[in-house]
Amino acid sequence: MKQFFLRHRSFWHQDRRRSLYLGLFLLAVSLMLHVQSGHYSARSAALSNSVGDIFLDNIPPLDIDFLVVQGALLFWVIVFSLLFTRPQYLLFGIKAIALFIIFRSFFVSLTHIGVYPGQIPLDTGIGSRFYNLLTFQGNFFFSGHTGLPFLLALVFWNERPWKIFFLIATVVFGASVLIAHVHYSIDVFSAPLITYAIFIIGKSFFPRDYALIDSATFMRR
Repeated sequence: MKQFFLRHRSFWHQDRRRSLYLGLFLLAVSLMLHVQSGHYSARSAALSNSVGDIFLDNIPPLDIDFLVVQGALLFWVIVFSLLFTRPQYLLFGIKAIALFIIFRSFFVSLTHIGVYPGQIPLDTGIGSRFYNLLTFQGNFFFSGHTGLPFLLALVFWNERPWKIFFLIATVVFGASVLIAHVHYSIDVFSAPLITYAIFIIGKSFFPRDYALIDSATFMRR
C-alpha cells in the first residue's frame, strides 16, 4: 500500500494533473453525449421496424442477463481499479474511453433499427436499474459490450495477462449480446474494426499520454 501511494505521489506533477483534468472532462462530456444520443435513438427505434439477421435468425435466445448486465458492471469495476492502480495507463486510458463513447454516441444517433423480436428482457434488479441509466433500447451500432473490452486490450497490449483477459472479455461479451438478442450481428462484428480506428485516433491526439504506456513497459523490462 505504501508503494502504491508513493507511485502516485511521484507521478502527478502539474502537467500530468492538467492532463488528468482534461481526461475527466472529456469523459464527463462523452457520458452526457451518450445519454442524449441514447434517448434520441431509443425514441427513433421505437418507431422503426426490426430487420432480419443471419445469425439471430438461427440462434435461439437465451436468458443470460447475468453476463450482459452484472458481468458488464463487474467488468467496469475491474477496469477502473486497474487504471487507478496504474497511473501510467490512466491518462491515456480515460481519454481513449471518452473518445470511444463520443464516436459511439455519434453512430447510434444515425442508426434507427427496431428491437429484434424475441430479445431477452433484462433483469429489473438493482444492478439492472443502474445499468439502464446508461443503456437504452435502440443503441445498436456499434456494440459497446464488444468494443470497449477490445479497446482495453489494445491499451494493455504490452501486459500479456491483461491483454488476454480483455480479449477473452471481448469474445464473451460479444457472444452474450448475440445470444440474448440484444444486438444485431453487424453491431458485434464491426465493433473491433471501429474500435481499432478509435485507438489509432487516440494515439495521434494524445501522444504524450500514450508514451507513458511505452515507458511503463520499458521500465518493467
